[in-house]
Amino acid sequence: MIGLLITVYAGLEHAFEADHLLAVNNLVTNRTKIKDALKDGMFWGVGHTATIFIVGVIMIGFKISISENVFSYLEAVVGLMLIVLGIIRLFKLLYKKRHSHTYYHSHEHTHSNGVTHTHMHAHTYFHSHPIASFKHAHYDGSTNYKTAFGVGLVHGLAGSGSLVILVISQMKTPLEGLLYILIFGVGSIIGMFIASGLFSIPFTKSILKSQKLQYALIILSSAICIIFGFKIIYTNLL
Repeated sequence: MIGLLITVYAGLEHAFEADHLLAVNNLVTNRTKIKDALKDGMFWGVGHTATIFIVGVIMIGFKISISENVFSYLEAVVGLMLIVLGIIRLFKLLYKKRHSHTYYHSHEHTHSNGVTHTHMHAHTYFHSHPIASFKHAHYDGSTNYKTAFGVGLVHGLAGSGSLVILVISQMKTPLEGLLYILIFGVGSIIGMFIASGLFSIPFTKSILKSQKLQYALIILSSAICIIFGFKIIYTNLL
């Protein structure tokens, strides 16, 4: 039981590595609902676990060794992915700002005591679709979670080498090694589930109502994502 908890904790801790957090943080800036962000984290974890398990089957089950240099190149791919994620997020933000207009309207109502009140309402008009429609001031991203799953897959490729080698050196049988990887994966799913929920809080409708501050946070997270991506590429290729 203690060994199981330690393995889950190891996976949870692995999910909180900087490149993982930056990628998922960049993804959840598209969300205005915590439940959608939580699903992003879950799909990232499933993709990450799937890749590590497949690599584990290849290296443990079929006893095929993969050169350490290959995993260095895959780490560089993670860096490139972070750069692309950051750039795409910035373009989405720019596109949203250029293709939206806010309209205001007011209406009055009179109370029984004769006092009249005027209420102002703001609506944002988006041109991002052929059939434009009125939406309230907060815009939610697509509910498609394929991106989060794909990001998890790539992260799993990059980090699987050292984990599988560790498992090979510690576990007595192939089945035991693959079971360890699955339990580790469960821990990483839980970890990213928690992280994505926490990161999404500033972008929910009810918490942070300043659109300018939200934009600033998106720009900051995207910039850090891009810079860290270049750092990873430099570390692994140069």
